[in-house]
Amino acid sequence: MTRRVLVLEDQEDNRRILRDLLASVGYEVIEAITGEQGVHLAEAFAPDLILMDIQLPGMDGYEVTRRIKANPRLRPIPIIAVTSYALSGDNVKAFKAGCDAYVSKPFSPRALLVKIGEFVR
Repeated sequence: MTRRVLVLEDQEDNRRILRDLLASVGYEVIEAITGEQGVHLAEAFAPDLILMDIQLPGMDGYEVTRRIKANPRLRPIPIIAVTSYALSGDNVKAFKAGCDAYVSKPFSPRALLVKIGEFVR
């Protein structure tokens, strides 16, 4: 069974890197550029995992995470913040919003796949 990952990322280069990485190990990838799109696609597809950028146009990743986690049907979906927000306390803000893990950019592809594997078997 193919596992589905929703990638919320506004930068095309970062989406391409994540898309290629995830596809190389057999994940189906759905992409959103804005927070609003991300909420809609999470509701429509109920992915197995969400990779969440924090800095998104319009609604930021914290708010997107809160909205997804507020939906009882979507609450169990693990959300990993993958962000260049790497200042002290940013990881705490991500966890308070409902993220299950935090990975800062630039990331090691191998380390990111290991982290994803902790949530998706």
